[in-house]
Amino acid sequence: MLCETIDLYRYFGLEKQEGREGILTTYVPHSIENELRPKFRPGMLVIPGGGYRMRSDREKEPVALAYLKEGYCAFTLDYSVSTAYPAPLIEACMAMIYLRENAAKYHLDPAHLAAIGFSAGGHLAGMLSMLYEEPEIVSVLGERAKNARPDAVVLSYPVITMGERTHGGTRDVITGGREELLQRLSLENRVSKKAAPAFLWHTQEDDCVPVENSLLLAAAYRKAGVPFAMHIFEHGPHGLSLISPETNDQTEYDTQLAPVGKWLPLSLDWLKSRGFSVRPRD
Repeated sequence: MLCETIDLYRYFGLEKQEGREGILTTYVPHSIENELRPKFRPGMLVIPGGGYRMRSDREKEPVALAYLKEGYCAFTLDYSVSTAYPAPLIEACMAMIYLRENAAKYHLDPAHLAAIGFSAGGHLAGMLSMLYEEPEIVSVLGERAKNARPDAVVLSYPVITMGERTHGGTRDVITGGREELLQRLSLENRVSKKAAPAFLWHTQEDDCVPVENSLLLAAAYRKAGVPFAMHIFEHGPHGLSLISPETNDQTEYDTQLAPVGKWLPLSLDWLKSRGFSVRPRD
């Protein structure tokens, strides 16, 4: 496996402020460089959650390896935390642009690059899918910003709204207490036909990020005519990740939660229906 780290600020020639991250890690099969018949592979950018205060390891490398196992080239993003908008979104945009600009290096299919985000990382993935051409992004990345839109997103128990049903900690960090950002960063208000198709999943019992977040976004997708799929599972707390022994302790990984673990194959089937699959190079 080709595993390397890329400093996105260095790649883009941007000044990196103290405390900023913007690090991309690659998980790419070694075999792609030696195949007699090289293949194009879909790409998956993994954005972990953590309330914009930290990044959950349970929602990062294990998820990348799960998609790698299914034929994807996977990438994880260490975005800056305890940092308000727009820094995390700029870094997510840089990551997606980097993948498009380096598709040949990784044998990526540049038309099938997705992002998956969890909790606050779901909010960041959602912003990436809608707000990639906001003035704050274009002022930094210029014309390259148009290449930041993923071709699909998987939003896992995502924070969507900055309103009544939000996760307060996530809201406070990403807005930096600026009231003018409450509406702009409430993603249910920002959906347009330009938004990337989405797969959403949540649990009814989530008492950290209420299920209404996904329901609000689904209604907005429906109104705007954006393709989406959504799965609401009855049982399960917040932050379940893969629902596997690698990411959950034994008390969580039981028969009651086993049905929630179906979100991964369901997401793979949905992505495949949208053309995300390994295919021979023309």
